[in-house]
Amino acid sequence: MASALDFGLGPVVVGSVAPDFTLSNQDGELVSLSSFRGKKAVLLVFYPFAFSGICTGEFGAVSDAVDTFQNDRVQLLGVSTDTKPALKTWAAHQGYRFPLLSDFWPHGAVAREYGVFFDQAGMALRGTFLIGVDGVVSFAEVNGPGQPRDQDAWRRAIAALPV
Repeated sequence: MASALDFGLGPVVVGSVAPDFTLSNQDGELVSLSSFRGKKAVLLVFYPFAFSGICTGEFGAVSDAVDTFQNDRVQLLGVSTDTKPALKTWAAHQGYRFPLLSDFWPHGAVAREYGVFFDQAGMALRGTFLIGVDGVVSFAEVNGPGQPRDQDAWRRAIAALPV
């Protein structure tokens, strides 16, 4: 599995405080990471592009098991550099019931903060971060272009969260 370091990047690491951000979701509503602090853990899933094959497959699997990844303990947030209209269309087309956040402008600013922006392609790598209710990263992984993720690792990380 390639890491962000293979692309000259450095991801946010386990044990660090997750950088806060505010982005618009597919409906134009502002979503801040800090709004979940003290309430829910956040599964933050960066992905390259809406409508791409691997991303659609990954998020289809997430959608099929959405209660595992988004429930009273965990909030799922997908992040890409796509525009809000593209995300709205993709979410409606696929029936996604979780927020898709647009990191379009400034282009990839949040992905850069998390160390998962791939400059050469202008997209986010497949970075996944589980952020506890205290704002500390408890799980981090980064997959390169064309490399799908193992969502069982996400399930194990969520199961390991303190109750």
